[in-house]
Amino acid sequence: MLLQALRQLLDLRLSMINQNFVLLGAIITFAGSASYLIDTVKGKVKPNRVSYLLWSFIPLIAFIAEIRRGVGIPSLMTFIVGFLPLTIFVASFLNKHAVWKLTRFDIICGTLSAIGLILWYVMKSDDIAILFSILADGLATLPTIVKAFNYPETESGWPYFTSTISGVITLLTVKAWNLASVGFPLYITVVTLVISSLVQFKLGKQVKRLFS
Repeated sequence: MLLQALRQLLDLRLSMINQNFVLLGAIITFAGSASYLIDTVKGKVKPNRVSYLLWSFIPLIAFIAEIRRGVGIPSLMTFIVGFLPLTIFVASFLNKHAVWKLTRFDIICGTLSAIGLILWYVMKSDDIAILFSILADGLATLPTIVKAFNYPETESGWPYFTSTISGVITLLTVKAWNLASVGFPLYITVVTLVISSLVQFKLGKQVKRLFS
């Protein structure tokens, strides 16, 4: 339903911008990730290593699947959201103040995410690869969503929002509406908007006050 509604919205000619705009989205995402990288090195933010490790290679799997399906330039966004977290994951080891203590929940989510990747490998299908990469990435994202809900001060909302912008731009360039072209950009748009909102507006703390 969400996909159909979004497609109808884009068909109203709020859509179909030139695919080269994906490059603009990539630059915006890079700028956001660069600021998060700097804050990680300084110890101002504490990235969840389970999320960032899995974010490093899950999108790259989806990127390969997209290339095989002939997605083209829009697949650049998928590559960017895989490569940049790798730099942040590495940077988290450079400053002891950037360490976020992992919990059992983090490990469980990481394990389930890895299982999703194994299922992708067994299925040997590009569409299934994209579907399970989204599932695996979502499970890898849960620890960061929970952290952003409970401890928004350990995160920075702007870098996530730049990925939201990049996701929207990518969706506006899509010509063929199918899982290969739309699946990962739509997922990235939604999940990064959720995280950035939790951090920027401290929604978790507001919810806790409401029910306390």
